[in-house]
Amino acid sequence: MSGLSRRQLLVGAAGVAATGGLLGIADLARSATTNAANVSGQLRIGYLPITDSAPLLIAHSAALYPAGVVSSAKPILFRSWASLAEAFISRQVDVVHLLMPMAVQLRYGLGGGVRVLGWNHTNGSALTVAPDIHDLSDLAGAQVGIPGWWSIHNIVLQQLLRANGLRPVVRRSASRSERTVELVVMSPSDMVPALANRSIAGYVVADPFNAMAQIKKIGHIHTFLGDVWRDHACCVLITRDDVIASRPAAVQAVTDAVVAAQLRINADRKAAAAVLAGRYLPQPLPAVQTALTYPNPPYAFAHLDWQPQRLGFQPFPFPSFTQRLLEAMGETVVDGDRRFLDRLDPAHVHTELIDDQFVRQSLFAHGGPSAFGLPTDLTRIEEVQPL
Repeated sequence: MSGLSRRQLLVGAAGVAATGGLLGIADLARSATTNAANVSGQLRIGYLPITDSAPLLIAHSAALYPAGVVSSAKPILFRSWASLAEAFISRQVDVVHLLMPMAVQLRYGLGGGVRVLGWNHTNGSALTVAPDIHDLSDLAGAQVGIPGWWSIHNIVLQQLLRANGLRPVVRRSASRSERTVELVVMSPSDMVPALANRSIAGYVVADPFNAMAQIKKIGHIHTFLGDVWRDHACCVLITRDDVIASRPAAVQAVTDAVVAAQLRINADRKAAAAVLAGRYLPQPLPAVQTALTYPNPPYAFAHLDWQPQRLGFQPFPFPSFTQRLLEAMGETVVDGDRRFLDRLDPAHVHTELIDDQFVRQSLFAHGGPSAFGLPTDLTRIEEVQPL
């Protein structure tokens, strides 16, 4: 697939807007029309300013991308998942980290030729709440911010709410007597001020926004999502079918660089934080360093042995996760068209969505599964236990 038609882009704008997008149909169509020609032929990287993007950014900082293959310019920063997805759809960027449920939605709901090359990271997200919120039942009748409908954050939050007798609702006010919680899509950068002024009772998002709430003393982490779904994938590395078909060597080089960057981060997280803070991420060093190094904080972990607070970096996309994710997406409330899910067989999506030939080669070129603490047969059983 060489790209989306103008009609597909117009339809796609509505789909992306349902994730909480900032641009309208006219904006997306215009961006597709005026997208600057990539005369250099070099791949362009896009990212959101969160610690989830660290492998892409460290790869740039350490000059791991081969010259002439990836643009030497600083990766392009976007402020919301919707704007990043819109830029990817309209071909302004070629390789990005994206919420895996959103990658599913873009491929099957829009037909955008999205292919997942591997995992960008695991865990790294939490439910952060106002100081007076202690039990999940305290959220009854309140609003909680989420980064997008098609996000692991929304999926796991809803699992948590249901497990505690609460019901998530959209486009209707929450009721304490009915034990409902209203979910509101917000850009991650807007969540901290919204919690500070108490317009929301909490938010679920990637770091360093959870660490920021602690540092500013406007909220506290209630649950690390890794304490609900062990080592779950959040962001994945994606490109398009046509990029893979036309430039497989370039795709391999990008994958190699990201895998090498993951190892580099794991080897010295404080050094990685120092590189990221200020230059690539707008958050201060204490927040970024906390997000990358979380010591065991004074939380009542249900599964301390899972290291649920630890932002993990490993590249292999387990098929078991893809299947379990599709099953969970079918149970999750969203504000938008979800009919595409009815056409999908969770057991078969992995082979269509994921192209793991590049990450397998990268993995074995960088020490094999053991270098990342992975099982040698590259299989696992998903552990999902809402608290």
